[in-house]
Amino acid sequence: MEAELVALATSGATTLVGLMVSESWAQARGRLVALFSRGRTEATAAVEDELDGSRDEVVRALAASDEPTVADVEAAWRLRLRRLLQADPAAADELRAVLEELGSELPPAETSVVHNRISGGVQHGPVMQGRDFASLTFHAPAAPAAPPAPPVPVDPRNQS
Repeated sequence: MEAELVALATSGATTLVGLMVSESWAQARGRLVALFSRGRTEATAAVEDELDGSRDEVVRALAASDEPTVADVEAAWRLRLRRLLQADPAAADELRAVLEELGSELPPAETSVVHNRISGGVQHGPVMQGRDFASLTFHAPAAPAAPPAPPVPVDPRNQS
């Protein structure tokens, strides 16, 4: 059961962060506040503030192309969801319902197919195969120098 809760918390956190920058955030926010406050009115304002703060952080991070910050926000909500699901197993059904209802509001994830081929030749350094590489630095040794050409024999009869 633990693996299922971890998977649900992971899916929930990913969806939550995606919804933060979607058109349906207002609707999602209300459902998430209810999920996290668990009917305790005294907790509602604190949950609202946390969600709003996280959303502001995600919006700023995306504007600055700061993916690590977005990942940090998602990780924090994943941990929070996991703790909620462990403390209150009934919350799992509610989270599944929220994900089913609101997960379809997210734009489809970008997908593509990458075909890589290296043929012939000799590579004297790293060969990267994949998609969307950024900020890579390699310190590869220089290619070996070609051996010197053998000396051309000189015929003494052709010298003038």
